[in-house]
Parts: sequence; structure tokens; C-alpha cells
Amino acid sequence: MEEAGFINLLRTILIIVLVYYTLKFIAKLIFPMLFKKVITNIEKKFNEQQHRESPNQEAVKEGETTIDKSPNKPKESNKNVGEYIDYEEVE
Repeated sequence: MEEAGFINLLRTILIIVLVYYTLKFIAKLIFPMLFKKVITNIEKKFNEQQHRESPNQEAVKEGETTIDKSPNKPKESNKNVGEYIDYEEVE
């Protein structure tokens, strides 16, 4: 079994530093490309959604006003919400 010497410690530290800077360098190259691809996909989805919604907007002539309103629904109250309990404050 080898004894943990000063040379082995330096070699381990050197390997850790080299791995760290290598990963950092690779991340600087890869992350911008991945980010650009993600942004492009989001932009495509947004444009597709806009194109799907646009025929509804084209049916209305410019200057016309339309109001889409859902009918009023009466509110139903739930009277069975619990039991009221009186309390007294203790000083």
C-alpha cells in the first residue's frame, strides 16, 4: 500500500484543477448553443400559437368592436361549512 505523500497530493490537486477548467471551457462552448436551440424552439411554438389564433382576429373588421362575455352564473353558497363556536378571551 502506498503512503500518501506530498507528490500524490499535488497530483490529485492538479487533476481536480484540470478537470474543473476543462469542464468550464466545454460549458462555455456548449451552453450558448443549447440556449440558442431552446430559445428557437420556444419562438417556433409561440409563432405557431399566434398563427392558430390569428384567423379569429381576421374575421373582425378593423374599427369594429366585439365583446365576448360568458353568461352570469348564480353563485351557489355552501351553508354546510361548519359549526360556529363562541369563545371567551382569558386574561
